[in-house]
Amino acid sequence: MTDQADSLPILAISFDADAKRRALIERTLGDAGRVVYLQDLDAAGQRQALRSATAVFAQHTNQLPDDVGDLLAANCRLLQFHSAGVDYLPLQHLPESLPIAGNGGAFAEPMAEHGVAMALAAAKRLFVEHDKLKTGEFNQFVRNKMLAGGVAGILGFGGIGVACGRLLRGLGMKIHAVKRSGQTDEPVDWIGTPDRLDELLAASDVLVLSLPLSQTTERLLSAGKLALMKPDAILVNLARGEIIDEAALYAHLVANPGFTACLDAWWVEPVRHGRFEMGHPFLDLPNVIGSPHNSASVGVWRGVAVQRAVENCARAMRGETPWHLIGSEERMF
Repeated sequence: MTDQADSLPILAISFDADAKRRALIERTLGDAGRVVYLQDLDAAGQRQALRSATAVFAQHTNQLPDDVGDLLAANCRLLQFHSAGVDYLPLQHLPESLPIAGNGGAFAEPMAEHGVAMALAAAKRLFVEHDKLKTGEFNQFVRNKMLAGGVAGILGFGGIGVACGRLLRGLGMKIHAVKRSGQTDEPVDWIGTPDRLDELLAASDVLVLSLPLSQTTERLLSAGKLALMKPDAILVNLARGEIIDEAALYAHLVANPGFTACLDAWWVEPVRHGRFEMGHPFLDLPNVIGSPHNSASVGVWRGVAVQRAVENCARAMRGETPWHLIGSEERMF
């Protein structure tokens, strides 16, 4: 029995996992292999476990030794991270031959709820009129907007984008999407490849950003791109601040008071940069709704995210192609 277990593919877990989390990991992995928890081993044992691992599940590179790329070179089929976006992780030193995956779509459903809540708050002028009520203004007949009948443009139609599309379609919106492949099995009214971004921008009443930060998407929404959008459009950023040119967005908001930016993702954030900082006073503008990148901070969902990451590790351990593999353009940061 022990010999059989020793021959199974190994999933190495690099982060602290309590009994409840371990039970979830092992139940999800099933018969795809066995689990080794690095926290249970001394330094030498950890290095040996990494050399033998078929897949490694980590939260951050700082949980792994500096020479992890060499340790994983022989056997590892996947280095899986807990977060969907991995742009903030130092991956440049890892060999390009090592498959690396983010946890794409792991928090899709709570993030979609958050994004739709922001879009509805913008359309219904909830924060604007709340502040005016405090000063005695009772603007009962100032018009707000219906989302139903409008176009929801989704830039990045992976797990988060699909989840947003489902909710926005439920509100009666038409779904237009841009995806690298230009193809989806999800019901949409229009889908295009990134070279058709201008069409998406021009059509969108609500534009949701749910794409990864990479060499090709950094500052993708420039002043010129923002100018293509409707003057009363609602921009919802659930991705990364750097996808939008910060100065251009601020200038666009000042020049177009009917345009609203709903920002869950910022340019300088504590987790990625050690601090929160804005280059422009966005929060002084009435047409900005902000949140502290907490769209995924739904406690009950943490187990779902772990389960989805382990399912991807199991795919690799069974010899299947993992989901959400990152390309070389996403290892730049």
